[in-house]
Amino acid sequence: MAGLLVAVFWAILVSFLAVVLVRLAQTLRAATKLVTGVTERAVPLLGEASATVRSAQSQLEKVDTIASDVQEVTSNASALSTTVSSVFGGPLVKVASFGYGVRRALGREQQPTGGTADSGRRSKIVPGRTVPGARRAGRGRGRG
Repeated sequence: MAGLLVAVFWAILVSFLAVVLVRLAQTLRAATKLVTGVTERAVPLLGEASATVRSAQSQLEKVDTIASDVQEVTSNASALSTTVSSVFGGPLVKVASFGYGVRRALGREQQPTGGTADSGRRSKIVPGRTVPGARRAGRGRGRG
């Protein structure tokens, strides 16, 4: 009786192990199909990614060339600006100073020469308030 009980128990154990092995085999087949599918899709994707990286590299080289050309143009423009300001700046300042001097000289000739008490200091009238004229150099400075 004990042998029969062990044989039945052994048969149930073997059946259980057989079911587990069949399920394990099915799982391994499904995993193999999945890995094969991923490999078939990943290889072309890696090729496309490699081509994209090469294209990006060539575009970056073009951008680098453009940036160096822009830098050269900027330095040339800066040099040109410096040259133009040195060539035309001095004479323009002299012409402006001359014009200012002529206006001041003509303005003094047209003023009446009256002996008012405030003849040394001119004031300009602005609606609503009086703004004093420019101060003469040296007045109130250096004393002390």
